[in-house]
Amino acid sequence: MSLKIRKVKNSDLEQLVKLINIAYREQSERSWTTEKAYVQGDRIGKVQLEKELQQPNFELLVGELDNDEIVACIGLSLNDDCIEIGTFAIDPCVQNQGYGRELLNYAELYISQNYPRVRDLVMHVLDVRTELLAYYQRRGYQITGRKSEYPIEAEVGQPLIPIQLIEMKKSLLRHKKSHDKLEQSWL
Repeated sequence: MSLKIRKVKNSDLEQLVKLINIAYREQSERSWTTEKAYVQGDRIGKVQLEKELQQPNFELLVGELDNDEIVACIGLSLNDDCIEIGTFAIDPCVQNQGYGRELLNYAELYISQNYPRVRDLVMHVLDVRTELLAYYQRRGYQITGRKSEYPIEAEVGQPLIPIQLIEMKKSLLRHKKSHDKLEQSWL
């Protein structure tokens, strides 16, 4: 079963706040993306999400199952020549079923098609999340060596241990070239 992926609607906010907080801050059997052991407190509130959605350089894509239940989201923040990926959450009840890979693939293709000047995708991952760092490396993202402090001022939770954010980057130029070659081979 694949996701129905679309842009966020105002009527999605309550469901998205719940999804994001469950994915980042709760632990369940299937969950492997939780930050519960490292950060306490909500990851996002409704007012924060509303403010993000009002930013002209921010888009949020959501993934739904056939019953219109939102089970995934991914945020795209447009900067000069890169897009930062964040607010990437998959409901722990459906993790390990390929929905994260599907949504990330969709987002990368969406960016390639809608933002042709964007060269790089950037994301920031907690340094203690070695399994996530490895997952994104398998997806073509490379650790840049840049680190930053956890953004306490952003009100995205309080660290329980010393943590930093690791920057990861993926070049879209290779992706665009291979996409162009694929299109040419079909002509």
